[in-house]
Amino acid sequence: MSVLNSFRLDGKVAVLNGAGRGIGAASALALAEAGADVAVLSRTKAQIDEVADQIRALGRRAVAIECDAMNSDAVTTAIDQAANELGRIDVAVNVVGGAMPGPYTRASDAALADAFDRNVTTGVRVVRAAVPHMLKVGGGSIIMISSAIGHLAGRGYAMYGSVKAAVDHSVRQLSLELNPKIRVNAVAPGAILTEALATVMTNDDIRKGLENGTPLRRVGLPEDIAAAVLYLASPASSYVTGQIIPVDGGLVAPNLPLPLPDL
Repeated sequence: MSVLNSFRLDGKVAVLNGAGRGIGAASALALAEAGADVAVLSRTKAQIDEVADQIRALGRRAVAIECDAMNSDAVTTAIDQAANELGRIDVAVNVVGGAMPGPYTRASDAALADAFDRNVTTGVRVVRAAVPHMLKVGGGSIIMISSAIGHLAGRGYAMYGSVKAAVDHSVRQLSLELNPKIRVNAVAPGAILTEALATVMTNDDIRKGLENGTPLRRVGLPEDIAAAVLYLASPASSYVTGQIIPVDGGLVAPNLPLPLPDL
């Protein structure tokens, strides 16, 4: 197989949890461009319907499944539906996550529990539901979307960084539990121009801080992450597991000026 052909996913099926927009949507389209049929999951049906239409325009099959990532039964049902409609599952990607920055000492128990559930447990739900289907076809690839803040330290990011570090270590542990048939890896983005970040990029100070704090002097695009997802999903990465791949422009420390109170 040529190196270029090793990025192909013809005959494979991918399911993405949190694929309605941003990184999830870009990754779904990248996998479809490489030949995969794709199931896109999200709470917002209109968004995944649009992504599914774009996948079909590329000549691939697509299903859009409304799913609340915080509901374990809903995730299992959605992934089972994806397997039934598309015939198999070879790749599973969890994009769901997030937590608001703020003083760690003032974070409530509920906020901490929600951050862990939203970032770590959502991935576990996808793994539990997808692995049986992958084993039926001889194996597969699981990809988590983590964050650079999982291995970098920045003021105001203690809660978010802690749960993303947990995501990273869950990837290492799962890779050992599921080898050699199923590979498990993560992509750790830096500042990426999703809809969430676009709302603060209108502030010149924040925009310049993000750009100047990144060695490549720009904010990343969802397609930058999608390219890494494609690599980890495809045979091109067949000798890669248990790894956290940074796609962050060379970031060494987050540089978002947060209005945090002094202790």
